Amino acid sequence: MEKDAALKKYTLLTACGASFLTPFMGSAVNLAIPSIGKEFNSSALLLSWVATSYILASAAFLVPFGRLADIVGRKKIFMLGVLGFWLSSVLCGFARSVEALIAFRVIQGIGSAMIFGTGMAILTSVFPPQERGKVLGINVATVYTGLSLGPVLGGVLNHHFGWPSIFYFTSLIALSVFFLTVTKLSGEWAGAREERYDFLGAALYALGLVALMYGISAVATSPWAKYILLFGFVVLLVFVRYELRVKHPVLNLSLFKHNTVFAFSNLAAFINYSATFAVGFLLSLYFQVVLGFNSQITGFILLSQPVIMALLSPFAGSLSDRKDPRIVSSWGMTLTTVGLFIFCFLDRNTPLWLIIMNLLLLGTGFALFSSPNTNSVMGSVEKRFYGIASSALGTMRLTGQAVSMAIVTLLLALYVGNVKLSQAPADLLVKGTKTTFIVFALLCFMGIFASLARGKKPAGLQKAPPYK
Repeated sequence: MEKDAALKKYTLLTACGASFLTPFMGSAVNLAIPSIGKEFNSSALLLSWVATSYILASAAFLVPFGRLADIVGRKKIFMLGVLGFWLSSVLCGFARSVEALIAFRVIQGIGSAMIFGTGMAILTSVFPPQERGKVLGINVATVYTGLSLGPVLGGVLNHHFGWPSIFYFTSLIALSVFFLTVTKLSGEWAGAREERYDFLGAALYALGLVALMYGISAVATSPWAKYILLFGFVVLLVFVRYELRVKHPVLNLSLFKHNTVFAFSNLAAFINYSATFAVGFLLSLYFQVVLGFNSQITGFILLSQPVIMALLSPFAGSLSDRKDPRIVSSWGMTLTTVGLFIFCFLDRNTPLWLIIMNLLLLGTGFALFSSPNTNSVMGSVEKRFYGIASSALGTMRLTGQAVSMAIVTLLLALYVGNVKLSQAPADLLVKGTKTTFIVFALLCFMGIFASLARGKKPAGLQKAPPYK
């Protein structure tokens, strides 16, 4: 009994440490982009790849590594991911050109995919269903803590020690997580040891998703993006046809076809991230370009949203253990829709207290949505599919983030044009921001129905055979 309690404690500690890494790194590095550009004298387009390359690599490898973890062992893949994240963080700190930094960020993205493709699956394997919502809520709270500390701690490190210190600091956390995994996590979790790995399916998936996400992200800036987008769509169609015929697919599409809880929970997550991820980016432009605030003041104002997320996520996860996760997450989506709708009326004269209160409302809505929705996804599949379920949810998150930024890029390009932000007319920037929030609010409103449509109980694969 004591051994089980110790395993649970260290598993949660390890998963939370790993879950802190990626959001902290993302938000801290975004703050350091100007410093990186100044040191390497890089163009804005090239600098954008410092962030984009990481997201693309993470999304492309999440499902392939999640499936591999189900076969060879989730702990093995998790450890390799943390080790890869540590090594690439050190290399990023030593990078002597922006091209080298981008290459190391790709490796970091692959390591992140291995972590996120297994972390939630390991938690779900160790904790029983009646405790699952609570621990997933704590894990999500750790993600938001990383998001909260990223701008603050990253800004301090960048200001006093330079941008490489952000990568060195993160590498120390990754190294701690690795040694904790090696010394404290006994046993292994693999629900599909007897099955073969689908290498062709994994290659088609990675190629198609990278092309699709790149096309979406660059559609407003590159004349070739629409062709790459079409190519990615065609490759993913080929992937779907192939996966439906193979005996042991890298992504069991029957999960989406027969399991409405799994399918609609993932769809709701995709819509939610598509509608919310770029909110911080938009408000950062609003505060700094329109109102003239500095980055430090802007960071502290925006901090209100992730802080309330971190505080409420454990409560929301625990609530979803007692109440239907569908209802809790749908209420969260509803509150998020209301918050986005209020921002549709944003202008130069909007009181600062109202913006902060609305950020708290958005944070509350997202906390109520995220943990219960994760609980719903992980509770809707058999143990053999925990890695795939975790990876699919992570892919929805990353793809939603890419779509969210693509919407912002497209609409701001239509309103403001291809000019430097310092030269952008404030009134046009406000109009573009308000239009973007209208689109986000409509998206999130549709997400309420996707959240409700999932049904009450897992269906399909928990009773039916997983393959043809």
